[in-house]
This record gives sequence, C-alpha cells and structure tokens, in this order.
Amino acid sequence: MALTMQAQHLTDYIGKKTGVSRWFTITQEQIDTFADATHDHQFIHIDPVKAKETPFGSTIAHGFLSLSLLSAVAYDAGVNIENALMGLNYGFDKIRFLQPVKVNSKIRGHMVLANMLEKRPGQFLLTWDVTIEIDSVDKPALTAQWLTMIIINP
Repeated sequence: MALTMQAQHLTDYIGKKTGVSRWFTITQEQIDTFADATHDHQFIHIDPVKAKETPFGSTIAHGFLSLSLLSAVAYDAGVNIENALMGLNYGFDKIRFLQPVKVNSKIRGHMVLANMLEKRPGQFLLTWDVTIEIDSVDKPALTAQWLTMIIINP
C-alpha cells in the first residue's frame, strides 16, 4: 500500500525505499496483448514453440511491458500526495533491461525516492530509483530512474 502524506514531508523520504509492490504474474495473454498494442511481434515474445529453442527456453516479456507496469507498481509502492491534482510521467533516465522475464514469471517493483525538486510553487519533480525484481531470480529485470511531476491543488 502506498504511503500517504503532504508534499512537504516528501523530503523525509529522500534516499529511502517508499515501498514494494505486490507480485504480478506475466502471462502469455498479457505478452500477446502487449505485442498487438505495440506492433512488436518478434517470435521470442509470441511463439512458444520457436522460443523454446532459444537459450531462454520459453517466450519472454517485452522489456517495455515490464517498464509499463511501473504505474501499477507506484500505486502499491509509491507515495500518494494529499491535495495532489495529478501526477504525470515526466521521463526516464538510465533505463537498463538486465534480465529477461520469462512467461508466467512473477515480478514486483521496489521504489526509492531519490530526489525532489520544487520546479515552481505547487509543482514537484520527483526522481525515483526503481527496480523490477523477478521472483527467485538474483538479477533484476530492470532498473531505471523514473521522473514524475506532482501538481498540487492551489
């Protein structure tokens, strides 16, 4: 469950983990749907028979599928800001896809608030160090710095 606080208290969490999300199982149906949405139909994602012949031994999720789940991760492991009008994606830095996510794997996200900058009154740029962990795998699926903008109600 995400923490809830006022924006001015965010500075207390800089450098600290705000949470860990629930586990998400990555199914072949999700992978196929993502392939259709992004027009990325590489066999390693959608052809279980052919993918079985690769070093992975099965289909794997698109790296961008894992990345796109960060919004769901944030609902569990991020911070809810009281009086926030909205939160927006601002960008990413240093995205690294470190380990493939095999079909039917469970993944979850870890979020650390790395920095906070008040761009103007009521607008806060947050930098998150995020990691997507794969259940029972030592190496994470991905790491990134995720930038979000929080806009506070006046």
